[in-house]
Amino acid sequence: MPRARYQQISLDSTPYYHCISRCVRRAFLCGEDSVSGKSFEHRRGWIEARLLLLAEVFAIDVCAYAIMSNHIHVVLHIDEREAMEWTTKEVLERWHKLHKGTLFTEQYVSGQDLPDYALQQVEASAEVYRERLMDISWFMRDLNEPIARMANREDQCSGHFWEGRFKSQALLDEAALMACMVYVDLNPVRAGIAETPEASDYTSVKQRVKSAKASEQPKPLLDFIGYDRAESPKGLSFKLSEYLELVDLTGRIVREDKRGSIDLNLMPILKRLNISHQNWLTIATKFEQNTHSVVGQTESLQGYKNAQPRSRPNQKCCQLLA
Repeated sequence: MPRARYQQISLDSTPYYHCISRCVRRAFLCGEDSVSGKSFEHRRGWIEARLLLLAEVFAIDVCAYAIMSNHIHVVLHIDEREAMEWTTKEVLERWHKLHKGTLFTEQYVSGQDLPDYALQQVEASAEVYRERLMDISWFMRDLNEPIARMANREDQCSGHFWEGRFKSQALLDEAALMACMVYVDLNPVRAGIAETPEASDYTSVKQRVKSAKASEQPKPLLDFIGYDRAESPKGLSFKLSEYLELVDLTGRIVREDKRGSIDLNLMPILKRLNISHQNWLTIATKFEQNTHSVVGQTESLQGYKNAQPRSRPNQKCCQLLA
């Protein structure tokens, strides 16, 4: 039986999660229908636009994403500190971008004077919305439901568009995070629908390459800030140039359908992640096949088990992240 979502999310263990949603009626929902020849590629654009909008509203950052023909991958970072720093008005303004709210919350945001009992209800509503705006289940719900309605309206039908539950994996450490991000960014290359990572449409790596050419980083995505330092800004503690090189090299090996070898110039990043070359190639190209709901190195998994006594993380990925 699948575990309840609240039992899989532990901010004490990690703020990083890999989520996957799949369509129920296969590829023609977002790709091309091989029977009719009709293309639904434009729906991938719907999903990308919605995803990047949610990243600006929620206290959840998008680290990586890939929108495929019949499923989507997203690597998310929950920023609890940011959510707790929002004022009541900021919480309500963000929530109202996606949902109607209540009469009192709308009046509060518009600047109307409210009696004390109404203000108490506004504060209570804001705290509920604050929790939802850093909740992955709400994030995925606000991503998937509008897309399903738009697709059903276009198809002039009703019924489910997505499978009932999205898959969630906790990424416990830098090794798991980096391997998962590279795997996600290389999904179109692995599926044979893109020749190179930078040519793969509807992926975070294409967004990052495009921005890198302009000497900047894409605003909707979580930044690469380089190595950790005192009072560093929020972001991924790697250099963007190193990450793009790692994606490119791993992508070349995937395209050529052989294990190949890692360029010596990339040894520092793999050494820092404490992953051997051969293990990197295995987990970065077959991440889903070799991992389960919790992913991390041995020490990280032990810490997660202490925080979640009922969990039984699979030990197989520990060997690949070493």
